Amino acid sequence: MRGAKEKGFTLIEMIAASVILCAAVLALSSLSVRAMSAVTLNRQYETAIELAQKQLVIIDYIGIDKFIEAGKTEGRFEDKEPVFSWQVSAEPVGIDNLYQVKVIIEWFEKRKNYEVVIETRLNSKSEILQEEQQKGETSETERG
Repeated sequence: MRGAKEKGFTLIEMIAASVILCAAVLALSSLSVRAMSAVTLNRQYETAIELAQKQLVIIDYIGIDKFIEAGKTEGRFEDKEPVFSWQVSAEPVGIDNLYQVKVIIEWFEKRKNYEVVIETRLNSKSEILQEEQQKGETSETERG
């Protein structure tokens, strides 16, 4: 026969401890899943900003006038996952040779649309092309 002074846990105490432990594990796993989703979304925003900056560099290199003449104001970056699409709009500002440029990068992830919008102002002539023209003019005056 067992005595009244036996030590140990009862079945109810073990079940209660197991339920508390399971709840804690579920809460921690839920937090980690949310953190991973936030990291993934942050990485997508960083990619979108990088793509928008690259688009602005291309526009600045060829010049906003030639970019507008080309007529390609939207496209897709197919090599990225998820697929990012871009749109560019440019409107002249009251000052000569100055344009308000807006680049929109959009993507679709988990049944939700996301976008990054970057706005800046650019001169109508590319700085690189202006430097090349100045170098050409300088070399012509040195020959003459």
